[in-house]
Amino acid sequence: MEINAQTQLCGLLGNPVDHSLSPAIHNAAFRQLGLNFIYLAFPVQDLEGAVRGIRALGHIRGLSVTIPHKVAILPLLDSVETTAKHIGSVNTIVKDRGMLVGSNTDASGAIQALQQGGVERSGQRVVILGSGGAARAIAFGLCVEGKISHLTLLGIDDKERTALAHDLRAKTSIPLGEASLTLESLQSALSHTQLLIHCTPIGMHPKVEESCVPKHLLHRDLTVMDIVYNPLNTRLLQDAQAAGCRTIQGIDMFLHQAVGQFELWTGESAPIEVMRNVLTSHFS
Repeated sequence: MEINAQTQLCGLLGNPVDHSLSPAIHNAAFRQLGLNFIYLAFPVQDLEGAVRGIRALGHIRGLSVTIPHKVAILPLLDSVETTAKHIGSVNTIVKDRGMLVGSNTDASGAIQALQQGGVERSGQRVVILGSGGAARAIAFGLCVEGKISHLTLLGIDDKERTALAHDLRAKTSIPLGEASLTLESLQSALSHTQLLIHCTPIGMHPKVEESCVPKHLLHRDLTVMDIVYNPLNTRLLQDAQAAGCRTIQGIDMFLHQAVGQFELWTGESAPIEVMRNVLTSHFS
C-alpha cells in the first residue's frame, strides 16, 4: 500500500519502544488486508505533549500504550471503557471524531487466548501469580466476565497485591483470596486449582531456566498459562507439559491483545494467522 495524504496512522506510545514487535505485526496485518494504514513506534517522555499532538493532527486513528504510560494516560482521555476503568490502565486508544477513547485489550486478549486454548472457565478455581499491570488486567477480565468460581492472588509486592485485591472485591463479586507468593501458599492454592496464570517476569529471557513454581506442585488437572513470551516455551511451561498439564504460551495473549487493537482501529476482522506467523518467526 502506497503511503499518501489519506494514510491513517496508528502507533505505540511508550518508553522504551525499540524492542516492540507491534509495528511488525500490525503493518503485516494492514498489508494483508490492503488497508491504507501504517503503524509506527513513538518513544514518548512528555505524555501530555504527545496527547496534545494526537488531538491536533488529522489521520491519527489509534494508539497502543505501553510502559510507563498505561496509567498516566487515563486522565488525558475523553472516555474510558468500563473494564479498562476497573483495571485502572489503558493499552489501546481509538481516536473517533476527535475524541480519544481508551480501552484495555490485555484483558480481552487473555480471555481469548484461554478460549482458543480450549479452557473451560465456568466454575473454575484460578490462581494468578503476580499483581502488576498484566495480572490486574487478567484478574479483572476474568472477574468481570463472571464465569470462574474463585480467584487466588499470590504476589511478591504486598502493597500492590493488597491494592488489587481491594479493587477486585469492591468492583466484582467473585470470591477472592490473596497471600504472599511462597512455597507454602503455592502448595495450598494449587492443590485445588484448575487454572494457573503466571504474570511475573520470572523465566523471561535471558534468565530462561527460572520458574517460581516447583515442578512437583504441578498436576495433570491443571491448565498453565504463562504470559512470558520470550522464550516461547518457558521453564514453567516445560515443567507443566512434563506433568501432563494443558499449557498456553504467552505469545497467544500478546497476539490476541494486538488482534483486539487492530479490530478496534479498522473495524475489520484481523488476519490472525498472518500476525501469528510474524511473531513466531521472530522467535524461531
